[in-house]
Amino acid sequence: MDEEIGVALKRARLDKKLSLRQVAEQLNISTSLLSQVENGKTQPSVKTLFGLANVLEVSLDEIVSGRSGRDIQMPQDRDAAAGIQRSADNPVLEMEDGVTWQRLATGGHTEIEPLYVTYEVGASSSVDGKLMRHAGVEFAYILEGHLRLKLDFDEHELGPGDSFCFDSSRPHLFYNPGAVATRGIWFVFENAAAHTTDVHALLDALRPTNGTGRSRTHLPLFGQLAP
Repeated sequence: MDEEIGVALKRARLDKKLSLRQVAEQLNISTSLLSQVENGKTQPSVKTLFGLANVLEVSLDEIVSGRSGRDIQMPQDRDAAAGIQRSADNPVLEMEDGVTWQRLATGGHTEIEPLYVTYEVGASSSVDGKLMRHAGVEFAYILEGHLRLKLDFDEHELGPGDSFCFDSSRPHLFYNPGAVATRGIWFVFENAAAHTTDVHALLDALRPTNGTGRSRTHLPLFGQLAP
């Protein structure tokens, strides 16, 4: 999988007519590290991965699946046609410092990146401890373990059943301070502003009704999405 991701990154860089040095300088990493990532010899950190997506102007789907939009074909089997993705087919990206992403089914909707995320003990989204920023909005639900979220100037301890949503342009960092692996479900909206209305409409449709066909509440669940 690392080799496929490296090929996708290299192809995106060449399509943009950028040299290794030009991309590395924008990310403040070495050209040798970027070359190793492209050749599948090392894994990027979460911070570096988002940086590459931003500089190369590619979606997370293209990086995690190791393919570009021109590679995507219409589904050929019944599972794919129904939007079903079997666990054995989940694209897996193992990143530096013990972070693993499994890309879940998207049904061809590349604006949303659903991920099953694991942070091993001591794992962090940024190896150098610096907070990261990127385009979009992140939703997440913690399934097990504990996760420390540094957001702006505050730190938050999250455990099973806790969830969050914030604009990813805010400086943030994830870290597992516990004694067991942390696992959760992430949804990353890469172009959140364009999908705000659709998301709210979906949430309204999912709200339980009071028997009259009307929602029990019309309060927005995720006010953070509003531009």
